[in-house]
Amino acid sequence: MKTRCAWLTTDPLYLEYHDEEWGVPEHDDRKLYEKIVLEGAQAGLSWITILKRRENYRRAFDHFEIEKVAAYTEQDVERLVKDAGIIRNRSKIKSAINNARRVLEVREQHGSLDAFLWSFVGGRPIFNRWESLKQVPATTPESDAMAKALKKAGFTFVGSTTCYALMQAMGMVNDHTIDCFRHAELNGAEE
Repeated sequence: MKTRCAWLTTDPLYLEYHDEEWGVPEHDDRKLYEKIVLEGAQAGLSWITILKRRENYRRAFDHFEIEKVAAYTEQDVERLVKDAGIIRNRSKIKSAINNARRVLEVREQHGSLDAFLWSFVGGRPIFNRWESLKQVPATTPESDAMAKALKKAGFTFVGSTTCYALMQAMGMVNDHTIDCFRHAELNGAEE
């Protein structure tokens, strides 16, 4: 039996997310934008609530095709507010659309969303060595800097705690505890 991070539940969707996605370096702009939207939607809710709705989000937001979402109108906001498959919070929906528009601007200035986000860790993952969940921070100087820069660029629902969760999700940091089988796998070495 594999040892996993203590924050997990036994939900198969959660296990799959932990084992195959969380902490894996991501560089695709569309997938990074999806993670920004989902982390913002999660604010005040549990991650499993969002994870269970992720396929609905993909459907509702045109599979997170940035240009399409950036072109959404008030009619799209109204359509999304009525979509029971997603979190129907008007502010979070408007944030997703706004953030798509901001991604387009970031691409113009930095070449890609990927280059912009990864610049906060020098382009390389940070490999932490936490022994327990209690040691994992909610924010770091890097997430503080990312949040400040994203807000300055006009993004919303991107506080430091959300940015740190984003950094974990996109593999900018490996916060699997050292007893978790994924810690060594993601570090690329046996421990």
